[in-house]
Amino acid sequence: MVTARPRSTSWVGGYRRRTVIADALCGLAAGMLALWGRFGPSGEHQVVYLLLACVLPVLWCATLALAGGYDSRFIGLGPDEFRRVLNAAVSLTAGLAIVSYATKLDIARGYVAIALPTVAALDLLARFWLRKRLHAVRRAGGCAQRVVAVGHAPAVADLVALLRRDSYHGLEVVGACLAGGTMLGEIAGVPVQGGPGSVATAVERFGADTVAVLASPEMNAIRLRELAWQLEATGTDVYVAPALLDVAGPRTTIRPVAGLPLLHVDHPELTGPKRAVKSVFDKVVAGLGLLGTAPLFLFVAARIKLHDHGPVFFRQVRVGKDGRRFQVFKFRTMVVDAEQQKLQLSASNEGAGALFKMRADPRVTKPGAWLRRWSLDELPQLLNVLIGDMSLVGPRPALPDEVARYHDHMRRRLVVKPGITGLWQVSGRSDLSWADAVRLDLRYVENWSLALDLQVLWKTGYAVVRGSGAY
Repeated sequence: MVTARPRSTSWVGGYRRRTVIADALCGLAAGMLALWGRFGPSGEHQVVYLLLACVLPVLWCATLALAGGYDSRFIGLGPDEFRRVLNAAVSLTAGLAIVSYATKLDIARGYVAIALPTVAALDLLARFWLRKRLHAVRRAGGCAQRVVAVGHAPAVADLVALLRRDSYHGLEVVGACLAGGTMLGEIAGVPVQGGPGSVATAVERFGADTVAVLASPEMNAIRLRELAWQLEATGTDVYVAPALLDVAGPRTTIRPVAGLPLLHVDHPELTGPKRAVKSVFDKVVAGLGLLGTAPLFLFVAARIKLHDHGPVFFRQVRVGKDGRRFQVFKFRTMVVDAEQQKLQLSASNEGAGALFKMRADPRVTKPGAWLRRWSLDELPQLLNVLIGDMSLVGPRPALPDEVARYHDHMRRRLVVKPGITGLWQVSGRSDLSWADAVRLDLRYVENWSLALDLQVLWKTGYAVVRGSGAY
């Protein structure tokens, strides 16, 4: 019999304390900066506003607490955590405005205009730094929740593989309860503790603090309710994965109908005003990007030309939105007759699915290896964005022969414009399997938003600096 291990959530209290300290320091720094910026080093009313600067950290931490900024469910989840920081900043601004109006308190607007945006900006940076530190610890095996997965064997195996690959999520599957009558000693290296009826025993055996219930007909509403009652006494968290693939929270809403909690799923926003805003945003940023990188363009063009006197640009037919073909522009990174040599190298293909990739491709030139390492070969695609064939963020632009081998569900990638970067590129690029690349592209199509685009663009810089998967 395996001895139960201690619960793994003791780190949560320490992380929350560090977060409160960081928030308070941000509040104090913002108050002092506003004091200096509004009144100068020896301005009037300094004593009153010095007191306000000392009170601001308390007000800021209290507002964050009311906004859910210390909820353990959102630790390490950047977008949710950042949204609560911004909500707290808006709430505190509105609260101060109401209090000043109701009590006729004369607070200098210049002080408020400096202090509150500054505390929000500083706190976003502080929480980003804390989150990155947490992710690093999780990749090293610490600060993780121990999970018992419940579901059919293939779904459990997929969950184990996903959480092992993306360990920064902080979820470690330590045991499994398999539905469908499957009896295995272990699955994907994880021990199995019977079926869905053995969840409470598995939680105690493996010292788990979380149960992840995957979609399966065996785990109906009655079984889920009974399971929640069983785990209530131990305070074990329960996560339920709906039978929806890669549909994110903004598209889902719980609607109680006749006493039943129904999950309402909105259609993805593939047309309309938000798409028009995305198009304008893409073209403005692409235009500014071309102007800003003009000197770099000239340097790269000269280096390619001087190396072998071949053409600077590589143009290739790709498939875009609704299956329309267009020519994509890239800096040439291979020898001039690279396409002719491709057939000879087909036996050495390391790419998954319909994608041709080689880590040590002999066709890549010396300048080309440098361009690929820093993803500079993609810069000319800003021209494709200006023309309207591509977007800044979207699925990878596919070759016609790749599209010809698409299954029906993979053609869903073609309902939006392809992008220079996307979820595939910021999640490992060529190191990902073909199935993972397709899954990430489909996730983007289903959950597109301007906020997601900004998040991907931010992560692209980090992925380029790391250089992982760039070959």
